[in-house]
Amino acid sequence: MRLAAVAIALTLCLLGAGAPWLAVRSAARLPVVGVRARPDHAEVARATGSIGPPGRLDVLVLLDLLDAAIASGVSLPRALAAVGDAAGGVDGGVLKLASSALVMGADWSTAWVAAPVRLDPVIEGLAPTWVTGAAPGPALRAAAAHLRRERRTAAREAVGRLGVHLVLPLGLCFLPAFVLIGLVPVMVSLGAGLVS
Repeated sequence: MRLAAVAIALTLCLLGAGAPWLAVRSAARLPVVGVRARPDHAEVARATGSIGPPGRLDVLVLLDLLDAAIASGVSLPRALAAVGDAAGGVDGGVLKLASSALVMGADWSTAWVAAPVRLDPVIEGLAPTWVTGAAPGPALRAAAAHLRRERRTAAREAVGRLGVHLVLPLGLCFLPAFVLIGLVPVMVSLGAGLVS
Protein backbone atom coordinates (compact mmCIF):
# COMPACT_ATOMS: atom_id res chain seq x y z
CA MET A 1 0.00 0.00 0.00
CA ARG A 2 2.80 2.37 0.91
CA LEU A 3 4.53 1.64 -2.41
CA ALA A 4 1.35 2.44 -4.36
CA ALA A 5 1.07 5.77 -2.53
CA VAL A 6 4.66 6.56 -3.47
CA ALA A 7 3.90 5.71 -7.11
CA ILE A 8 0.85 7.99 -7.11
CA ALA A 9 2.81 10.79 -5.45
CA LEU A 10 5.60 10.38 -8.00
CA THR A 11 3.09 10.53 -10.86
CA LEU A 12 1.47 13.68 -9.45
CA CYS A 13 4.87 15.30 -9.02
CA LEU A 14 5.74 14.49 -12.61
CA LEU A 15 2.43 15.88 -13.81
CA GLY A 16 2.86 18.96 -11.65
CA ALA A 17 6.35 19.49 -13.00
CA GLY A 18 4.80 20.52 -16.30
CA ALA A 19 3.15 23.60 -14.78
CA PRO A 20 6.33 25.72 -14.64
CA TRP A 21 7.03 24.82 -18.26
CA LEU A 22 3.56 26.01 -19.23
CA ALA A 23 4.23 29.33 -17.51
CA VAL A 24 7.55 29.71 -19.31
CA ARG A 25 5.94 28.78 -22.62
CA SER A 26 3.15 31.34 -22.24
CA ALA A 27 5.62 33.99 -21.08
CA ALA A 28 7.68 33.36 -24.20
CA ARG A 29 4.80 34.70 -26.28
CA LEU A 30 4.93 38.09 -24.57
CA PRO A 31 6.85 40.86 -26.34
CA VAL A 32 10.33 41.47 -25.02
CA VAL A 33 12.01 44.87 -25.02
CA GLY A 34 14.73 45.02 -27.67
CA VAL A 35 13.24 42.32 -29.89
CA ARG A 36 12.34 43.40 -33.41
CA ALA A 37 8.69 43.01 -34.35
CA ARG A 38 9.49 42.88 -38.09
CA PRO A 39 12.00 40.46 -39.56
CA ASP A 40 14.90 41.81 -41.57
CA HIS A 41 15.50 40.89 -45.22
CA ALA A 42 17.80 37.97 -44.40
CA GLU A 43 15.13 36.35 -42.18
CA VAL A 44 12.46 36.80 -44.85
CA ALA A 45 14.80 35.37 -47.49
CA ARG A 46 15.52 32.31 -45.33
CA ALA A 47 11.83 31.78 -44.65
CA THR A 48 10.69 32.15 -48.25
CA GLY A 49 13.69 30.61 -49.94
CA SER A 50 14.31 33.74 -52.00
CA ILE A 51 17.70 35.28 -52.49
CA GLY A 52 18.66 38.72 -53.61
CA PRO A 53 18.32 42.30 -52.50
CA PRO A 54 15.06 43.62 -51.08
CA GLY A 55 12.68 45.16 -53.58
CA ARG A 56 13.37 42.58 -56.30
CA LEU A 57 10.14 41.41 -57.86
CA ASP A 58 9.41 37.74 -58.20
CA VAL A 59 9.66 36.32 -61.71
CA LEU A 60 6.01 35.24 -61.50
CA VAL A 61 4.99 38.84 -60.89
CA LEU A 62 7.06 39.97 -63.88
CA LEU A 63 5.42 37.32 -66.07
CA ASP A 64 1.95 38.40 -64.95
CA LEU A 65 2.75 42.09 -65.45
CA LEU A 66 4.12 41.44 -68.94
CA ASP A 67 1.05 39.37 -69.80
CA ALA A 68 -1.24 42.19 -68.65
CA ALA A 69 0.77 44.84 -70.49
CA ILE A 70 0.80 42.90 -73.77
CA ALA A 71 -2.90 42.02 -73.39
CA SER A 72 -3.63 45.75 -73.20
CA GLY A 73 -2.36 46.08 -76.76
CA VAL A 74 1.11 47.60 -76.47
CA SER A 75 4.07 46.28 -78.41
CA LEU A 76 6.56 43.91 -76.80
CA PRO A 77 9.35 46.52 -76.43
CA ARG A 78 6.90 49.02 -74.92
CA ALA A 79 5.57 46.36 -72.52
CA LEU A 80 9.14 45.52 -71.46
CA ALA A 81 9.88 49.21 -70.86
CA ALA A 82 6.67 49.78 -68.89
CA VAL A 83 7.18 46.73 -66.69
CA GLY A 84 10.85 47.68 -66.27
CA ASP A 85 9.80 51.14 -65.05
CA ALA A 86 7.29 49.60 -62.66
CA ALA A 87 9.67 46.92 -61.36
CA GLY A 88 12.67 49.15 -60.81
CA GLY A 89 15.91 47.78 -59.42
CA VAL A 90 18.24 45.49 -61.33
CA ASP A 91 15.47 43.50 -63.00
CA GLY A 92 13.70 46.65 -64.17
CA GLY A 93 16.95 47.95 -65.60
CA VAL A 94 17.49 44.70 -67.50
CA LEU A 95 13.95 44.84 -68.92
CA LYS A 96 14.41 48.46 -70.02
CA LEU A 97 17.81 47.66 -71.53
CA ALA A 98 16.34 44.75 -73.48
CA SER A 99 13.48 46.97 -74.64
CA SER A 100 15.89 49.64 -75.88
CA ALA A 101 18.04 47.04 -77.64
CA LEU A 102 15.03 45.53 -79.40
CA VAL A 103 13.81 48.96 -80.53
CA MET A 104 17.31 49.71 -81.89
CA GLY A 105 17.21 46.52 -83.98
CA ALA A 106 19.20 44.03 -81.91
CA ASP A 107 18.36 40.37 -82.24
CA TRP A 108 16.65 38.56 -79.35
CA SER A 109 19.72 36.91 -77.79
CA THR A 110 21.80 40.10 -77.98
CA ALA A 111 19.07 42.14 -76.29
CA TRP A 112 19.12 39.84 -73.26
CA VAL A 113 22.90 39.53 -72.77
CA ALA A 114 22.80 41.41 -69.44
CA ALA A 115 19.86 39.39 -68.09
CA PRO A 116 20.45 37.26 -64.99
CA VAL A 117 19.59 33.56 -65.02
CA ARG A 118 16.53 34.13 -62.85
CA LEU A 119 14.83 35.95 -65.77
CA ASP A 120 15.11 32.91 -68.08
CA PRO A 121 11.36 32.14 -67.81
CA VAL A 122 10.61 35.67 -69.07
CA ILE A 123 13.12 35.38 -71.91
CA GLU A 124 11.97 31.90 -72.93
CA GLY A 125 8.30 32.87 -72.67
CA LEU A 126 8.69 35.90 -74.92
CA ALA A 127 11.21 34.51 -77.44
CA PRO A 128 8.60 32.94 -79.78
CA THR A 129 6.71 36.23 -79.80
CA TRP A 130 9.69 38.23 -81.00
CA VAL A 131 11.22 35.62 -83.30
CA THR A 132 8.14 34.13 -84.98
CA GLY A 133 5.35 36.56 -84.15
CA ALA A 134 3.39 34.07 -82.02
CA ALA A 135 0.86 35.34 -79.50
CA PRO A 136 2.68 36.07 -76.22
CA GLY A 137 -0.21 35.57 -73.80
CA PRO A 138 -0.38 31.76 -73.85
CA ALA A 139 3.41 31.43 -73.70
CA LEU A 140 3.67 33.77 -70.70
CA ARG A 141 0.83 32.03 -68.89
CA ALA A 142 2.37 28.62 -69.62
CA ALA A 143 5.75 29.79 -68.28
CA ALA A 144 4.08 31.13 -65.14
CA ALA A 145 2.09 27.92 -64.66
CA HIS A 146 5.24 25.82 -65.07
CA LEU A 147 7.10 27.94 -62.50
CA ARG A 148 4.18 27.70 -60.07
CA ARG A 149 4.10 23.89 -60.47
CA GLU A 150 7.83 23.67 -59.77
CA ARG A 151 7.47 25.79 -56.64
CA ARG A 152 4.45 23.81 -55.45
CA THR A 153 6.38 20.55 -55.92
CA ALA A 154 9.38 21.95 -54.05
CA ALA A 155 7.11 23.10 -51.21
CA ARG A 156 5.47 19.67 -50.94
CA GLU A 157 8.87 17.98 -50.83
CA ALA A 158 10.00 20.40 -48.10
CA VAL A 159 6.86 19.64 -46.08
CA GLY A 160 7.54 15.91 -46.43
CA ARG A 161 11.12 16.36 -45.23
CA LEU A 162 9.89 18.43 -42.30
CA GLY A 163 7.54 15.66 -41.20
CA VAL A 164 10.38 13.16 -41.22
CA HIS A 165 12.66 15.50 -39.28
CA LEU A 166 10.00 16.13 -36.61
CA VAL A 167 9.39 12.46 -35.79
CA LEU A 168 12.61 11.90 -33.85
CA PRO A 169 12.41 14.95 -31.54
CA LEU A 170 8.74 14.33 -30.81
CA GLY A 171 9.45 10.68 -30.10
CA LEU A 172 12.27 11.62 -27.76
CA CYS A 173 9.94 14.00 -25.91
CA PHE A 174 6.87 11.79 -25.64
CA LEU A 175 8.46 8.40 -24.99
CA PRO A 176 9.98 9.30 -21.58
CA ALA A 177 6.74 10.99 -20.54
CA PHE A 178 4.76 7.91 -21.53
CA VAL A 179 7.12 5.63 -19.62
CA LEU A 180 7.14 7.80 -16.48
CA ILE A 181 3.44 8.59 -16.40
CA GLY A 182 1.96 5.42 -17.88
CA LEU A 183 4.26 2.50 -17.24
CA VAL A 184 6.11 3.34 -14.01
CA PRO A 185 2.97 3.61 -11.84
CA VAL A 186 1.64 0.33 -13.27
CA MET A 187 4.95 -1.44 -12.66
CA VAL A 188 5.19 0.00 -9.14
CA SER A 189 1.66 -1.10 -8.28
CA LEU A 190 2.33 -4.57 -9.71
CA GLY A 191 5.59 -4.72 -7.77
CA ALA A 192 3.76 -3.68 -4.61
CA GLY A 193 1.27 -6.50 -5.18
CA LEU A 194 4.08 -9.03 -5.55
CA VAL A 195 5.93 -7.83 -2.43
CA SER A 196 2.90 -8.01 -0.17
